Amino acid sequence: MATLQPRTPCRALNSRATFVISQLGARISQQFAEHLQPFGLRPAHFGVLVRIARDEGQSQQQLADHVGVHRNVMVSLVDDLEERGLVERRRHPEDRRAHAIHLTEAAVELLPRAEEVAAQFEASLFADIDPADHALVLDVLRRVSERAGLVPELHPALIDSRRPAPVDPESC
Repeated sequence: MATLQPRTPCRALNSRATFVISQLGARISQQFAEHLQPFGLRPAHFGVLVRIARDEGQSQQQLADHVGVHRNVMVSLVDDLEERGLVERRRHPEDRRAHAIHLTEAAVELLPRAEEVAAQFEASLFADIDPADHALVLDVLRRVSERAGLVPELHPALIDSRRPAPVDPESC
C-alpha cells in the first residue's frame, strides 16, 4: 500500500507567525478573562474602566469614539458597569443632553487590584524572557498591529462591524 504524498509541501503551522500570534491571542484572552472573573469583570469592562480612569468625565459618545466602538456597544458596557456600582452617569457640564461617565469609589478601589492582576499575569507569561526581549516583542507586535490597521488600546472583539472604520486623514 502506497503512502500518500502531499501535492505541495505544507509548512508547519507553528512556523507561521500569524498562526502563533492567533493561537497565543486566543489563549491569553481566555486566561485574562479568567483572571478578571473574581472581580466580576470581563476584559471589555476592564478596558473601559482603564479608559475612563485616564480621562474621566467623558460623555458615552466621546468614550465610544475614543475606544472605537459603536455607541450602542458602549451604552451596554456602561450599563453593566453602572449595575455593578463601578461607574456613574452625571450631567455633562458642557452638554445638557449628555451624561459624563465617572468612576465610583468602588471602581477607584477595584481598579488598582485588577491592574495588579493584569501586571502579574503579564509577568508570569514573560517570566523566563529577558526584559530586553520582552521590550522587543512588544515593539514588534505594536508595529505589526499598526500595519494590520488595529487601533491602539482597542480589542478587535469590541468593534461593531456596522460602524465604519476611522478615516486616516493621511491616506486621503
